[in-house]
Amino acid sequence: MKLSAFTRISLRSVALGYLLVLLVLPLGIILYRSFEHGIGQFIDWISTPAAISAFNLSITIVAIVVPVNVVFGVVTAIALVRGRFPGRNLMQSVVDLPIAVSPVVVGVSLILLWGAGGWFGGLENHGLKIIFNLPGMVIATIFVTLPLVVREVEPVLHEIGDDQEQAAATLGANRWQTFWRITLPAIRWGLTYGVVLTVARSLGEFGAVIMVSTAMPGQSQTLTLLVHDRYTDHNTYGAYAAATLLMGIALVVLLLMTLLERKRDTVK
Repeated sequence: MKLSAFTRISLRSVALGYLLVLLVLPLGIILYRSFEHGIGQFIDWISTPAAISAFNLSITIVAIVVPVNVVFGVVTAIALVRGRFPGRNLMQSVVDLPIAVSPVVVGVSLILLWGAGGWFGGLENHGLKIIFNLPGMVIATIFVTLPLVVREVEPVLHEIGDDQEQAAATLGANRWQTFWRITLPAIRWGLTYGVVLTVARSLGEFGAVIMVSTAMPGQSQTLTLLVHDRYTDHNTYGAYAAATLLMGIALVVLLLMTLLERKRDTVK
């Protein structure tokens, strides 16, 4: 069906207006409030000890979560695509569970599991504190980002098939050699895209992390928790500055994701 010029212009105007009101305008206000007192004041607010500690903690969580999700995501994707085993459909559903469950519910369940009165609460008696500490924040972030690598690698595996892998096996290559020389190069763009999504989600996660964190500045406060803490303390300018820092990181990740998508399309 061919649309008239008036209809096309109207649809574009509605779409642009929708994006302007719900996305561009709020972000513009945050940027304005962040720099209304000058860039020097902005730098002062994002270079406080609390802000530096929050930034370092966020990067630490990302540095732990990404490798774990890469290993788990690739292994799970290969098992779901190449494997034929009982419970495979159930496993598909379990992988998507973090998307369906509220992050707050995830945090509560982790407290019930790893907290002082939980199934593994006895670990604290041996000096290993999970909840309200870095390990709990890492576990919560791993849970909510779990499907991202899997769902990016899985369709690539379906697309490439297993003909080259079978050919490598007939030529004497073992499974490890086949993975490194055949499978991994074929899924590299899907895997990289999944990593970028994991980084973005890890940096912005709030609901699950706040449930398993003390949110104490300098101890277990990420950038998202810092924004929340400053805003609830009526330090709106500091909250805007921290939000802008977080938004800047997110924009860099988004730009990288766009470049990777174009590169992947070019390779295809």
